[in-house]
Amino acid sequence: MQLVLDHVAIALSSIASALPTYELLTGATGSAPEHIPGQGVNAVFVGHGESRLELIEPVSPDSPVARFIERRGGGLHHIAYRVPDLEATLRRLEAAGIRLIDSQPREGAHGRRVAFVHPSAMHGVLVELVEAPPG
Repeated sequence: MQLVLDHVAIALSSIASALPTYELLTGATGSAPEHIPGQGVNAVFVGHGESRLELIEPVSPDSPVARFIERRGGGLHHIAYRVPDLEATLRRLEAAGIRLIDSQPREGAHGRRVAFVHPSAMHGVLVELVEAPPG
């Protein structure tokens, strides 16, 4: 199975202050802001197809993204890949001994099912798996 890039996420303290720069860079208008309660963030997508950027900002000081920004500063947060069957992918990775953050899917942006692979299993990179039908 070959994975397709879904988006690259950038953690920011403020989407409002960064969005104009990313819109200028990409030539695309950002999506409407979306609150993702399960992840404690607001998100805006910029761009189209496999070149989309997801700008994320924490909604509370104790959210995982707020802690990420506190420890490392803003910047690259995760890379997301599309998978056709998220539960099957999680079972396959778990059976291979890959450390997961989520052993079960959770709700992500746009109501899509997502799960995260632990950075220690991916050589320091947080990877999000996004369930999306093929094509």
